[in-house]
Amino acid sequence: MTRGALRAAGWQSRTVRDELRENLLRAIQTGMSAAERWPGVLGYDDTVIPQLEQAILSKHDFILLGLRGQAKTRILRQIVNFLDPEIPALDGCPLNDDPFDPISGAGHRLVAEAGDAAPLRWIPREERYREKLATPDVTIADLIGDVDPIKAASRRVTLDDEEALNFGLVPRTNRGIFAINELPDLSQRIQVGLLNILEERDVQLRGFPVRIPLDTMLVFSANPEDYTNRGSIITPLRDRIASQILTHYPTSLDTARAITDQEAYAERGGPVTVHVPSFVREAIEETAIQARDSEFVDQSSGVSVRLTIALLENVISSAERRGLLLGQERVTARIADLFGAIGAVTGKIELVFEGEREGPAAVAERILGQGVQAVFQRYCPAPYDAVKAPEGAEADDVYKSIVDWFTEGNQIVVEDQGEDDGRLLAVPELTDVARTYLGTDDRLPDGELPAACELVLEGLHQASLLSKDRSADGITYGDMLKRMFAGFED
Repeated sequence: MTRGALRAAGWQSRTVRDELRENLLRAIQTGMSAAERWPGVLGYDDTVIPQLEQAILSKHDFILLGLRGQAKTRILRQIVNFLDPEIPALDGCPLNDDPFDPISGAGHRLVAEAGDAAPLRWIPREERYREKLATPDVTIADLIGDVDPIKAASRRVTLDDEEALNFGLVPRTNRGIFAINELPDLSQRIQVGLLNILEERDVQLRGFPVRIPLDTMLVFSANPEDYTNRGSIITPLRDRIASQILTHYPTSLDTARAITDQEAYAERGGPVTVHVPSFVREAIEETAIQARDSEFVDQSSGVSVRLTIALLENVISSAERRGLLLGQERVTARIADLFGAIGAVTGKIELVFEGEREGPAAVAERILGQGVQAVFQRYCPAPYDAVKAPEGAEADDVYKSIVDWFTEGNQIVVEDQGEDDGRLLAVPELTDVARTYLGTDDRLPDGELPAACELVLEGLHQASLLSKDRSADGITYGDMLKRMFAGFED
C-alpha cells in the first residue's frame, strides 16, 4: 500500500495515548470483564486494575510499585492489547514515522520525493512494545541515542545532522509503549535524560540542536522501598510520572491458589499421575503466607508468588519420582514431599541477619512447618482448646491416644521415597482423627489417608506434643519429653 491509497481509504492517525484510551473505552463499553481485558492477572479486579485503567483513560505515563512477584511485568506487557492490531508507517524510516506526519529526516525526505506514492509497511501491535531492565551500566546511547562520527564521515555530513545519529530504544519505539523495569537502578544522569521525553515529548542528543518530537507512552516498575528512598529517584523525574499504582500479593487463599494453579507445571501427562490433596495444596500456599510474616525473612524484599509455583512443581515431582521408583501409576502427594521440596523455598527468600544465623535450610524448614500448622489449626481441634473438641470430649482427649502411643517409646519413620505402608495406620486413633477432620463425611479419597495422617503428626509436632528428627531415612516422629531429656541421660 502507498501513502495515497491510505489517504483514499480514509485512514486517520491517532497518538498512541488516544489509541489506548479509545480502545479501552470500547472494551469496557462492550461489556468485557476485567479478566478478559487483563487475562491472567488475578486478584486485582478491585484494587490495581481500576487505577491502571484510570491512568490509561487519563493518557498518563505511570509507574507500578510493588515487591517482586506481583505481576508488574505481566501487566506492562498486556497494555499492548489495547493498541490497534496494526498501524501503517513509512517504509524504510527508523522511527516508525506516521505517513501523514513524519518526524525523522528520512521520513520527510521520502514524503518530499515520493509524495503519495511513498511506500508503507504495517507494524503489528507486538512490535510496538519494548522494555528495558534498568541496570547501572545502561547509558544514554542505549535509551536515547548518540552521535556516530564514523557514520557522519561516511555520509559526509556534520555531527549535528540527523544522518549522523544512532537512535536508541526510546526513539525506535515511537508510536508505541516503552517500559523500564526497576527504574531506581538507573543512574541519576540517565534519569535526567528521561525528563524531556516525559514532559516535552522530544529527545535531544549531545547538546546538538536535534529535537525529535516523539509519540511514546512511558511506563515503569519499581520496588516501593527503592522508589521512595531519597536519592534513588530524582525529584523532577518522580514529579513527571503522572500516576503511581501500588500492587500487592494475593489477599485470599483462593486467589493465591488460582495464581499458582495458573502458572505451575502441574498437568504433565507422564507415566505417573500425581494427586495433590486439598490440604497439601493449602499448606503450599500457607508457606508463602507464613514467609511474608516471618521475622527471619527480609519483608522489604518480599516473597514472590514464584515460591508457591516452584514449591507445587517440586512437590509433584517428588511424588512423581516416588511413583516411578515404586512402579506405581497413581500416587498422592504427601507432607513428606512438601519437606522434600525445601529447595523451592531456600532460593526464594531473602534473609535478615537473624535468618542468616539460623541458616537458609533451617528457616525454610520452619516456614514449611508453620504452613502445615496453619492448615492443621484450620481443620483440626487445637490442642488444649476445648472449644473445637467433638461434643462430649475434651480437646486434650482428641490426641491423647496418639501422644500416649509415642510416650510408650514408639516411633514412626516417614520415608521421603518410601511406600505408603501401614505404619501410619497402626497408630491408635490417628486415622480416626484424620478422617474426622480432614475428610468429608468421615471419608477420605483413595490414597489421601496416609497424607492426612502425616499432616496430623506434623501439626502435633508444631504444637510441641511430638518430637521430629530428619535423617537420611526420612522424618522420624517420637516422644517429645524423651528427646528433651536424652541429653541429660547421656
